[in-house]
Amino acid sequence: MSYKKNKFHVERKTKAFVFLMNQLSISMKEAQRLIDRQRVIYRGEVLTKKSMEIIGEIEVVLFEPHTQNLLPIFETREFALYDKPSGLVIHPTNRQTPYSLTHEIKYRYGSDANITHRIDRETSGLVIVSKYKAVEREIKRLFERREVKKTYRAYVRGNVNSCLNIDAPILKNRQFDSIKLKVIIDPMGKPSQTKIKPLSYDSQKDITLIEAKPLTGRQHQIRVHLNHIGHPIVGDPIYGVDTKIADAYLNGRLNPRERIKVTGAYRLMLQAQSVEFFYKNNYKLSSKLIF
Repeated sequence: MSYKKNKFHVERKTKAFVFLMNQLSISMKEAQRLIDRQRVIYRGEVLTKKSMEIIGEIEVVLFEPHTQNLLPIFETREFALYDKPSGLVIHPTNRQTPYSLTHEIKYRYGSDANITHRIDRETSGLVIVSKYKAVEREIKRLFERREVKKTYRAYVRGNVNSCLNIDAPILKNRQFDSIKLKVIIDPMGKPSQTKIKPLSYDSQKDITLIEAKPLTGRQHQIRVHLNHIGHPIVGDPIYGVDTKIADAYLNGRLNPRERIKVTGAYRLMLQAQSVEFFYKNNYKLSSKLIF
């Protein structure tokens, strides 16, 4: 379980958010967020009024981090770099999520530690973790200013025999009744560019190992761009497959054997391979996972 009910006793009448601040040693904003997220229960009901005076027993649903001994591959006093395995989620998807990278970093570095960017659950590779709030803000600004250079590797279907610059606008899909893709290529979308470099080709399997450098940071950018040029990523159950297959996967009805049959792999064959950025010093780091 990701979250646990904790019982507290309020001796004197106190405003709810003030009690939470004092009891949990958190800021006013964090205390108010707990109430907004319906994690405070008073007299058997979810408490909604932040300034409500409370006394007696109160229950607070708190995140309970734990470890599976996933260690960073590099760290400084201010940030750490993790090699996330495929299948591990970045954040808990609900209160029943048993384990995520967030569990690990908050267990190891404390409640202020946070993940500074996202990669998909099935994507393996590098994730930058901040240990403090101020560091988190600074590293996120680097991403916003596109000052973090990221390189990915992927196995794709077909023979990619030359370097490519993919320039195709990406639009968030709002028509989930007819198509299950999260994003689509559309003239009304945001400008999106990805550089592709072939590394090796397996003629027997008809797949190419490529290097991808996203110049912009759209959701699913590499996946949708590679599918757009006719080279979907091996193992992708959403882009490059029939809509019925994507629907089956998204609704938990695509079994592993069928997935391998239609996509070529049991997982998305995409890895965040390297990062390069300047934060007080120059850093250029690569994944140690075998891909």
